[in-house]
Amino acid sequence: MEDLGIIEGYWTSVAHSKLGYQLKAIITLRAFMGKLRPFLEHVRTLEEVVNCYRITGNENIIMEVVFRDQFHLEEFIDKLIQYGETRTHIILSEVISNAPIGKMRSPD
Repeated sequence: MEDLGIIEGYWTSVAHSKLGYQLKAIITLRAFMGKLRPFLEHVRTLEEVVNCYRITGNENIIMEVVFRDQFHLEEFIDKLIQYGETRTHIILSEVISNAPIGKMRSPD
């Protein structure tokens, strides 16, 4: 499956909470005119960003991010607001994570 490109790689799953990151959030960004390209360059330097996607719809970007506490989150948002309008959603728990495609899920 590796030769066919179905398996693209292997990675380690990190317990962010064991590294001191107590909050996990989803943040969307609606970029200001002319600020999307600069943001796309800047986001690569932000250590809090676990995943970042460019998306369709009202927002341009959706990110999965981790923070030590709410003060860390506030500092992060302060960095982002020069690029656009943000919306923050705190993650309470994971319901499904890295589920394989085609796996049949049974209701609880």
